[in-house]
Amino acid sequence: LPPARRATCARANPRDDMKKFLRILSALAFATISAAAQPAWLDRVDDSLFLASRDGFFRTDLSVLADIEGYYIDQRPPGLLFSGGHDLINPRLSLFLDTRLGPHLYSLVQFRWDRGFDPGAKPDGSARFDEYLVRYTPFAQPLLNVQVGKFATVFGNWVPRHDSWNNPLINAPLPYENIFTVGDKTAPPSAAAFIARKKVADKKADWLASVWGPSYTSGASVFGRIEKLDYAFEVKNASLSSRPSVWDGTDRGWSDPTFTARIGHRPNAAWNVGASFSRGAYLQSNASNLPAGSSAGDFQQTSVGTDVSFAWHHWQFWGEAIATRFDVPRVGDAETLGYFIEAKYKLTPNIFTALRWNQQFFDKVSDRAGGRQPWDYDAWRVDAALGWRLTRHLQTKLQYSFNHQKGPLQQGEQLVAAQATVKF
Repeated sequence: LPPARRATCARANPRDDMKKFLRILSALAFATISAAAQPAWLDRVDDSLFLASRDGFFRTDLSVLADIEGYYIDQRPPGLLFSGGHDLINPRLSLFLDTRLGPHLYSLVQFRWDRGFDPGAKPDGSARFDEYLVRYTPFAQPLLNVQVGKFATVFGNWVPRHDSWNNPLINAPLPYENIFTVGDKTAPPSAAAFIARKKVADKKADWLASVWGPSYTSGASVFGRIEKLDYAFEVKNASLSSRPSVWDGTDRGWSDPTFTARIGHRPNAAWNVGASFSRGAYLQSNASNLPAGSSAGDFQQTSVGTDVSFAWHHWQFWGEAIATRFDVPRVGDAETLGYFIEAKYKLTPNIFTALRWNQQFFDKVSDRAGGRQPWDYDAWRVDAALGWRLTRHLQTKLQYSFNHQKGPLQQGEQLVAAQATVKF
């Protein structure tokens, strides 16, 4: 084994970690099936979590998503998984408070407790408000909505189905979680130093992804639907690639906002086709080692995306491609293209299977010595999952992923994950 791989494997015994993962998987299966055998109490709880006025003008509903996930990784954890060994257990509790005041006003608050927004990022636990928003809809039809607060981006078609209940797989597509060598905290001292970053394992506390998960940044948006046309525009405090620590409006100022838009077309009930655009500063406001006379706002992330979804009988299909350009200090334009194609098939009314193919490519940058080199390693990944929705409150998934980078350094080639979700 290469020295880096030997060092990783030396941290823990993979065989012991796999046995531990299988024990946890068995416990998850037993607990889920036991709960499914007695669904009546969940029905009663689900039907009682609301408060409403007698005339229906005011209503507030509490919804709950409780997840427990187990991961086994054969080496370094890939993407947005944070683990010091081969296994990771990630509990998550999400509370959603939806409130309506008449036909025009709506608010949402999402509170979450887990081990960090990204699994394992906060091993000792983390509690926070992931979303909070107020929405005004002036008309009876959804022609126009105005929204302010902290909420998911309008970019692309994966974010609207990113939660554990609606995502047919456990993890995010590659463009939404693949960490690469563009950083937001410290500018590289030279082009050669930037290119050399790809030879070391992911520095997840310093580097970025094209889109960081659902990107719950803060700001305002205008969106709606006019016949077969969907539109959405937003201005936010941070870019699509920004990490959770700067999503709150108080964490990153408003001097360098990000503008994002999506236009969609629904020719019929089966199809939805869209195009997205985003541009904004990606460096943190206090980023260090910037060139003399420059500021963080001088360096932009520009993203262009196209997406499509299609449903037919027991099948659902999604696809998305995202081209992103980062203006990197002392380097110039660093470009990457990522895409995924995903399919879900219902084997029975309660059992489904899902398959996703992902790829990401990295362009070349000047090494300032007369040559051009790729600034990171191209990567591909295949994800396959089997899901079982036991009741309208209980769901389990089992997933296998194989990831490969075009280079000597691999980042979690094989991953096995299990997830159990309770929803009410």
